[in-house]
Amino acid sequence: MNNRLSVPLYASLLSIALLTACASGDSTTESQQTSQGQGPGQGQTAEGGNDGTGGGEEETDENSVIPYEASVLVDGLNVPWELVSVPDGRMFVTERPGTIRVIENGKLASEPLIEFAAPFNEEGEGGLLGLAVDPNFDDNGYLYAYHSYLEGDDIANRILRLKVSDGKATIDKELLSDIPGGVNHNGGRIKIGPDNLLYITTGERYEPELAQNEDNLGGKILRIGLDGTIPEDNPWPDSPVYSMGHRNAQGLDWNPDNGYLYATEHGQRNLDEINRIEAGKNYGWPEVEGDDDGNGAYQAPLAHSGDETWAPSGVAFVEEGPWVGSLLAANLRGEQLLKITLSEDGTQVKQVEPMFKDKWGRIRNVTAGEDGKLYVMTNNRDGRGSPRDGDDQLIVLTPHS
Repeated sequence: MNNRLSVPLYASLLSIALLTACASGDSTTESQQTSQGQGPGQGQTAEGGNDGTGGGEEETDENSVIPYEASVLVDGLNVPWELVSVPDGRMFVTERPGTIRVIENGKLASEPLIEFAAPFNEEGEGGLLGLAVDPNFDDNGYLYAYHSYLEGDDIANRILRLKVSDGKATIDKELLSDIPGGVNHNGGRIKIGPDNLLYITTGERYEPELAQNEDNLGGKILRIGLDGTIPEDNPWPDSPVYSMGHRNAQGLDWNPDNGYLYATEHGQRNLDEINRIEAGKNYGWPEVEGDDDGNGAYQAPLAHSGDETWAPSGVAFVEEGPWVGSLLAANLRGEQLLKITLSEDGTQVKQVEPMFKDKWGRIRNVTAGEDGKLYVMTNNRDGRGSPRDGDDQLIVLTPHS
């Protein structure tokens, strides 16, 4: 059964922008072409979008009130990429140029938690990207960071375990290195799953063939232990590869009720994807795009953007609050959040709704916090956006009481 949904968004407006633009979010493109998904959802349009104007209670195009109030928690960030919280209430934010910033009691500390030095490298889309918190952080103080570095004349990526003590972090251990890197397509999202294992998205650094090479770490989702070991039940023996055939996946999160893992992925020119990730599956890049599953050889996405460009990055499954049960995806080029409604069993996308369209510019990440709050991170200082006053910002969406 074909359960995919194609969701072209604001086609008339974006077609004008596509004539002058040459980049799909984080992914440089040579041209823009019209391409439409061929699944049963072809031509279906996302409903209930948001024009992003005004403050306080946000209204959709259909004048239904969004049940959150938006406010700026922190501004003046320098290309932030990830946000995590630790049990004592502090928040840590990665900035792509190489610092982890600390937010405490709603204030941005002047001194970073750590500032990375050589062989750290920041070029293009590379730099300091993902960050994750150890489940036993209170006891061991461990964080896990993904960053680009130079190895000779080449760019690669690696996973480090950091140790936080007395308000500072130091490098404790290198868990995984030699992940293919480049100026573009570095992946970079890391998350600890319900199984207490570390999941990692990697890009194919503009070498598409890497994504179909089982022996190469590029264009994959990886899975390793928190000590860097390879889990015995990984799909390929003695390999960190968990799934393959990815172009540049940048979002990961789970539905805690059924354990399903969802990911966002950048398409080549459009056809950006929402995928459900299963161990050992091949998601087709560069052999197929959109609804094409190569006669069953590849996993097609649950939903894709059709001839629009989302450039999706961070994704969050909402566990409490007004949008409980929804999947939210940050859009860079699309400059919006996508509110994704899943089927009851989590295996289909029923609806994709654009929210806060053009309100904050490029959105890198969305994170679900306590008490139903949502945290939205802009990326207008990344070289592809148009910085606004206060950028980059961390915005909190608080449910109306």
